[in-house]
Amino acid sequence: MLSHCQVIPLPDYQASFRIGGVERLRWHFGAHYSRPFFYPFLGPSGEALTRMGHPGAPDHDHHRSIWFAHAKVLGIDFWSDQTPARMRQKRWLCYQDGNEEAAMAVELGWYDGHDPKELMVQEMIAAMRPAKDGETFLELQSTFKPAAESLEFGKTNFGFLAVRMAKNLSGDFGGKITNSEGKFGEPAIFGKPAGWMDYSGPMNIEKIEGITYFDHSSNPGHPVCWHVREDGWMGASVCLNGPVVTTKKNPLSLRYLLHAHLGALDVEKAEVVAKEFNQRPGLKVAKGMKKHQQFEIQRGAAG
Repeated sequence: MLSHCQVIPLPDYQASFRIGGVERLRWHFGAHYSRPFFYPFLGPSGEALTRMGHPGAPDHDHHRSIWFAHAKVLGIDFWSDQTPARMRQKRWLCYQDGNEEAAMAVELGWYDGHDPKELMVQEMIAAMRPAKDGETFLELQSTFKPAAESLEFGKTNFGFLAVRMAKNLSGDFGGKITNSEGKFGEPAIFGKPAGWMDYSGPMNIEKIEGITYFDHSSNPGHPVCWHVREDGWMGASVCLNGPVVTTKKNPLSLRYLLHAHLGALDVEKAEVVAKEFNQRPGLKVAKGMKKHQQFEIQRGAAG
């Protein structure tokens, strides 16, 4: 029987996440890009809530919708496109369909552009599940495993999970940024800690939609400080106040949730989603138990 939620690999290094046969999200991992990314992430109206690049600044083409990166990995810039540092998908581990959610697990190598061996491997699990009224949840869990015994992510605003909103949702074009502390607008929110961040605005004349971005309570420094801009940008800045170290013995693990929602921000609803996310078991890749399946994604990893 056909699963309601599916991940379908496509030509040209892409994978399509579908609900009821309709694409809601796409993963791009071609080597002609400096790092993999998700685009589009569709709202209930079927329009993209994110965009490729800044709406007015051509030096921000490295802003590719939804992506992972960091500006200071052992001092190396993995954020911009101006250095030889690159992230590459080493292999996919699992594409997993289901009636409740679809999930994908991949390994991403972080390369400094000089040594052919990666500095670290990021195991990323992406799980998408439907909600009411055409809304969608995208859960992203990453574990960063260094090649050496330890690796430092330096102090910076830039890293790890980045979201570039569609032009019409940005604060400069009619959208609104709001955080879990009831603050709104860049001056009141930038660099401040919050459990979640929301960007909402007009998708067309009749509809308002947005994305709420949740920081899991197990993440280091939770509630995280946020890097947000009125031009349609938001990111959880794990290293804004200082460096974070990952080790072979205790690799850094981060969990985030993106909620593509209908209408303006509903604070009570966001608080319920945050509570459920913080209580929801984590994800893990395990040896496959079914025929012809090397790996499977399971719920139940420590949060």
